[in-house]
Amino acid sequence: MRLKSLVLVPVVALAAAFAVAPEAAAISAPRLLLEQDFPDPDVVKTAWGYFAFATGTKATRIPVASATAPEGPWRIAGDALGAVPAWAKPDGGFWAPDVTQLPDGTFVLYFAAAQTAGGGMCLGAATAKKAEGPYTPDGDRPLVCEPGDHGDIDPQTFVDTDGSRYLLYKSDGAATGPPSAIWVQKLQADGRSLAGPRTELLRADLKTENSVVEAPSVVKTGSLYLLFYSADTFDSPGYHTSYASAPSLGGAFVKADGPFLSTDLLGGKADAPGGADVVDGHIFFHGWLGGARTARGLYQLPITFPGDVPQLG
Repeated sequence: MRLKSLVLVPVVALAAAFAVAPEAAAISAPRLLLEQDFPDPDVVKTAWGYFAFATGTKATRIPVASATAPEGPWRIAGDALGAVPAWAKPDGGFWAPDVTQLPDGTFVLYFAAAQTAGGGMCLGAATAKKAEGPYTPDGDRPLVCEPGDHGDIDPQTFVDTDGSRYLLYKSDGAATGPPSAIWVQKLQADGRSLAGPRTELLRADLKTENSVVEAPSVVKTGSLYLLFYSADTFDSPGYHTSYASAPSLGGAFVKADGPFLSTDLLGGKADAPGGADVVDGHIFFHGWLGGARTARGLYQLPITFPGDVPQLG
């Protein structure tokens, strides 16, 4: 079962954990796990091993890969999504999946897809008995589809220490309106129904973010919630992963004073690292392969949280 919650003993005061950037000396070369297109990775630890899911390709709606250990070897196992949802365009693509397991053993897959009506991006859910699927779409309507968001993408679940389940996602924003933002909304116990209003966690308000924040992933340490997110446009050399900290999941999140993963910080060993997911002491992310902007491979680095501050290596 995927619980993105690490219970660690706090060793410094809360204030020391805010607005801290990683030290370059602590960053080692990332491990390339899949040298083929596997963008926006989501990794799940189960009783049967590890499974990873990615944004779809022309041939596969949602690729799934498996491994017995985080370091691999990883092997592509097929297509996780068994059918196209009734509300989604078959050829509109399926983006940035996330998988979680409910207490009854059911696996829920969240994804973004284009609506048949209007073509806007919305979030949907599907269920399966096995982590690798095949997943059956749930219902004939999207789970999240806010017209004012100009598109909702990048779903990611988080299970808090009290068992409460939450859905995070990105609103695209508009060229002439507010920039993109990251939201959180509580889920019902079934994992396919929303509970209560949503809360904005952070917005693209830094020049280096170029009006884009996306790909949220939350980790709970001893006393903080750490929200990892990608920033800048995905095909830009400046695309990077940052994080923000807050004492509660509802905020207020304070951004660190610099990127956590970037091409420069990784010594050019991964190009435009983003789409990060933190699972079981590892941070997984994608990066462009071969110096081009045609395919993004799956990378991994160990991660720890001394004093509630993320550290690589």
